[in-house]
Amino acid sequence: MLGWAATVVVLSVLYLVVPPISTLMIGDWIRGRAVQRIYVPLEQISTQLPLAVLTSEDSRFCDHSGVDWGALNDVIDAAGDDGPRRGASTIPMQTAKNLFLLPSRSYLRKGMELPLALYLDALWSKRRMMEIYLNIAEWGEGIYGAEAAARYYFKKPARNLTRREATLLAAALPNPTRRNPASPGRGHQALADRLSTRMNIEGPVDSCL
Repeated sequence: MLGWAATVVVLSVLYLVVPPISTLMIGDWIRGRAVQRIYVPLEQISTQLPLAVLTSEDSRFCDHSGVDWGALNDVIDAAGDDGPRRGASTIPMQTAKNLFLLPSRSYLRKGMELPLALYLDALWSKRRMMEIYLNIAEWGEGIYGAEAAARYYFKKPARNLTRREATLLAAALPNPTRRNPASPGRGHQALADRLSTRMNIEGPVDSCL
């Protein structure tokens, strides 16, 4: 455990300046699978994508310190005998999971996300956090990051994504291997439509970027 903690500290500082890799990417490489990822700075990604992702995944990103305690308490209070039926993962929590934890669904892993998210949020700027998240997010088998996803699904760089394309990508994140942003099913399209409506109603939630 001490060795893992030391590795987290070293890598998290290193990731302030170098492009990070996720545990899912490492897993693909170990299994001999092809990985598509082109790291780009946040300014080379359409502003529509982080706005769509924040509205969908973590609308209080700019206000919390890595963990949305209010949302987490609501999930715990609403949990039944079988445990929580929905998550309260913030962007920092998802980033911590993708970089340093295995993709399991255990309570132990979820518990480890919390201190990691608080630590990363204190270490990195919100802008750096979002840049890293958008460059390691999985958008299909072997497809990681906004640039690779934009080129694969829409045949364009991430800087040229439209709002509709951004909402389709954001709506795919909870189930990236089953939802195809370029050929969305009815359910996927409905999720993107609702997300677009929320973006219009809630206004910008990306002021810290």
